[in-house]
Amino acid sequence: GEIAERFAAAMQRVADGEIVAVASRTRRRARAYARRHGIARAHVGRDALLADADVDAVYVATPHSCHADDTIAALAAGKHVLCEKPFALDAEQARRMAAAAQAADRFCMEAIWSRFLPAYRRMRELVDGGAIGRPLVVEADFGFRMRFDPSHRLFDPARGGGALLDVGIYPVQLCIDVLGVPDAVAAQGVLGPTGVDEIVAAVLHHPGGGIGVAKAATRATLANTARITGTEGWIELPAPMHCPTGLTVQRGDEREVIELPWSGDGLRFEIEEVHRCLAAGARESATMPVATSIALMEVLDEARRQLGVTYPTG
Repeated sequence: GEIAERFAAAMQRVADGEIVAVASRTRRRARAYARRHGIARAHVGRDALLADADVDAVYVATPHSCHADDTIAALAAGKHVLCEKPFALDAEQARRMAAAAQAADRFCMEAIWSRFLPAYRRMRELVDGGAIGRPLVVEADFGFRMRFDPSHRLFDPARGGGALLDVGIYPVQLCIDVLGVPDAVAAQGVLGPTGVDEIVAAVLHHPGGGIGVAKAATRATLANTARITGTEGWIELPAPMHCPTGLTVQRGDEREVIELPWSGDGLRFEIEEVHRCLAAGARESATMPVATSIALMEVLDEARRQLGVTYPTG
């Protein structure tokens, strides 16, 4: 898929690591990917890759519905894991993945790349440093309009389709990052013909009085922006809010625009985090710990429950 192509390109800009092998369901696809990216070995199937002694860590870029099984298998094989978002289909799967990482004593992290981008790191520094006072409200949305195709993964419940897991995860994780894990969720949405959520709005209540407002869509193009409002001002993340190249800080009449561009593919920052953690002997990232991935799935689970969205496998 596209994310695997981007990951390979990002690896070209990262030191201290290389892609030594790739696995796909067919030999043709595996070999084609290996040729495009100069990878030495192309395996057919997951088990062959996990049996490769030269593989230290695995990037899981399979469909949502495969993330839990693939991650648990890789951990059991003694590999460290970076799993593409969403971490799992639901919180129960995420808890099993966490237990597997602990049992195997291996590193495991969900690939929420936004958290490692320069703009997000700067946003976190500003919030923690009191630049906007005490944060009170986070408003964020991410949506695009896609032609309805019941065979596409975004519309297929068996593959974890819908707006929440694919793009809603970004606004929700931002709310959690700034305001903490919510203690209440209220969600409304529109379900499509296949039963997955196509437009969703959720209000999150956070301990201490913070409010998060998250919107997601696969059938409507939203503003794709975010604003974090505090007692003394606000921070705006421009479109696309999940990978901005800067931010704006407003404090009273003072407005500061901070440009934070990068070169290449922004996935490289999450890869660098994995390498930093492995070099330090850490088994998870302080920026994106496994407990946060579980909490994130719990919020998405509750929103799906209220919407009436179910998956055959979760």
